[in-house]
Amino acid sequence: MTEAATLTYQGKTYELPVIEGTEGEKGIDISRLRQTSGLITLDSGYANTGSCTSAITFMDGEKGILRYRGIPVEQLARHSSFRETAYLLVRGSLPTRKELNRFSVLLNDASLVHEDMKVFYQNFPKGSHPMGILSSMVNALRSFYPELQTMEEEIDITVTRLLSKVRTLAAMSYKMSRGHTVVYPRPDLSYCANFLNMMFDSPVKPYEIDEDLVEALNVFWILHADHEQNCSTSAVRMVGSGRVNLYAAISAGIAALWGPLHGGANQAVVEMLQDITASGKSMQHYIERAKDRQDPFRLMGFGHRVYKTYDPRAKIIKVMCDRVLDKLKISDPLLDMAKEMEEIALRDDYFIEHNLYPNVDFYSGIILRAIGIPTNMFTVMFAIGRLPGWIAQWKESMDDPQWKLCRPRQIYVGPAERDYTPVDQR
Repeated sequence: MTEAATLTYQGKTYELPVIEGTEGEKGIDISRLRQTSGLITLDSGYANTGSCTSAITFMDGEKGILRYRGIPVEQLARHSSFRETAYLLVRGSLPTRKELNRFSVLLNDASLVHEDMKVFYQNFPKGSHPMGILSSMVNALRSFYPELQTMEEEIDITVTRLLSKVRTLAAMSYKMSRGHTVVYPRPDLSYCANFLNMMFDSPVKPYEIDEDLVEALNVFWILHADHEQNCSTSAVRMVGSGRVNLYAAISAGIAALWGPLHGGANQAVVEMLQDITASGKSMQHYIERAKDRQDPFRLMGFGHRVYKTYDPRAKIIKVMCDRVLDKLKISDPLLDMAKEMEEIALRDDYFIEHNLYPNVDFYSGIILRAIGIPTNMFTVMFAIGRLPGWIAQWKESMDDPQWKLCRPRQIYVGPAERDYTPVDQR
């Protein structure tokens, strides 16, 4: 028999079904609450509200667990490629060798963008943020590549177009912002190597592919590939619920990711460390400021809305960060400062009691900095990594037989009914 919760209001009792997920998560189904009782629920920030059921990503914030389609992210980071992980998220299972080869061919064939799109870049004001440009360019792709007739075509062609072209668009924006010649993708390079080559190759100084940097980027993108119903993913689902085209839904996700409390956090971490270095004050000074609730200063890269223990992605990216800096013989004062900050915070009772552990953003900015990615491109790198998850979530919502147009309710707290006052009487 299905388990149920009961709600008693004004002498009446209402039964609400309890839904249980694969991993034992339970939620109260309130989809008929207003119809039966006239009530709605209020949950600012949706911290306790499930917007959908999903078979894509599982998170357990208390235990520090993250799995894509049931596979621990630690295993994917160790053994998989970003290309294979993208296939897993979108298609639901790991590809066979034949399927992976076909997917690779599709990614290669779709990697070029229409030459007319270069004109768009030239008309953005100087200093425009790359995330604003990327969101606009992805939306513009719809004009060059109209929707296809069947969902199967959409998955095979439109999805691979996006996965491949977003990487090209991002590299183009960097090159054109510097006034350099655009570097085109090469069929002989892997997904990650191709991006690095498009970013840093030049006619006067050919870029040498470093497999350790390719692996670091591969791991970075795998760790960011999906993260359940976060702000940007929810934006993709909500916009997609209006049955807009995939390009528009992904453009909305990019815009949502832009904020410093979401995708922009890795950029904010590096900027914070730079400000601390420039101030000349001790790390302990800033630790104490962070503990003072009256002080607006916050330590970026610590704590997480869901994780109440060490972010599992942070453990992986920290190891990769150390490996890259050692390989490149880089002595980065920001990394030394980050390590000092982590050591102090993890011994401090305040941080322990409030579950303020380093998250993935704490080290990802350092590793991107080591690779040579400019700070204002950090969030773009996040967006490229999150793209497979957004697409998978969009596809799942499109396939959902229980689909509904997203339309949240509210509790109105404004003025009660009042009459209009003519302007001369105000």
